[in-house]
Amino acid sequence: MRTNLIRSTAIAATALIAALSLTACQSDDGARDEGAAPSTSAPAAQKPTPDPTATPASDPAASANPPADKPAGNGNGKGSSGGTSGGTGGTGGAAAGSGGGTEDAGPVMTACGADVKVTYSTVRRPINHALLTMTNTGSEPCNAYHAPLLRFDDGQAATAVNSGSRPQAVVTIAPGESAYASIMLAAADGSGTDGRTAAKLAVSFAPRSGSGSTDAAPAVISLPADTYTDTSTNVTYWQSTMDDALMY
Repeated sequence: MRTNLIRSTAIAATALIAALSLTACQSDDGARDEGAAPSTSAPAAQKPTPDPTATPASDPAASANPPADKPAGNGNGKGSSGGTSGGTGGTGGAAAGSGGGTEDAGPVMTACGADVKVTYSTVRRPINHALLTMTNTGSEPCNAYHAPLLRFDDGQAATAVNSGSRPQAVVTIAPGESAYASIMLAAADGSGTDGRTAAKLAVSFAPRSGSGSTDAAPAVISLPADTYTDTSTNVTYWQSTMDDALMY
């Protein structure tokens, strides 16, 4: 009986030791789990791979600054307004250019007459001719418009003008320079009528319009004693040279 008791005690002791060992193992594992601190460093985030089919977002800077070949809308309309202004200016220029253009008009300036000196000279060739020289004694250029307006003595009508002598452009006389006109006093072949001797000559000056005369006082010239005129007497337009004047 004593033997059985020892055996039972031994078995119980063995079972107790086994139970204590199992409890110790479980207690050690639990302590490790509870004592372990959680990690605070997250793994590095991977950069997402862009989707090649996705539409890129619009760039505000690109919208505000479009390419040079694409205008940024209508703006404030100043460009169109400027074009209109330019067209208006062009119209004004055309209107100014269309006024009063004749082939001999020349620069628009004062007509000669107020500050001039007119001289009369006889010439040997052509025969029965005389030469008028008008010199600008002023400080500004002037235009010798059309032909001189001549009256011999107390003639009621101005002397006829040789229309074939009209120059291509009006003659402008700078200060100190001269213009010229020739006078055919009588027909060389005697075809003129009502011949007479003239004692004086009044020279008036034509305005740009060619109508009437300027306000300048006429130049009155005493003629040589043998100055003979008839119905064929005529005068040329003002010319720029003496030779041009004596061609007629």
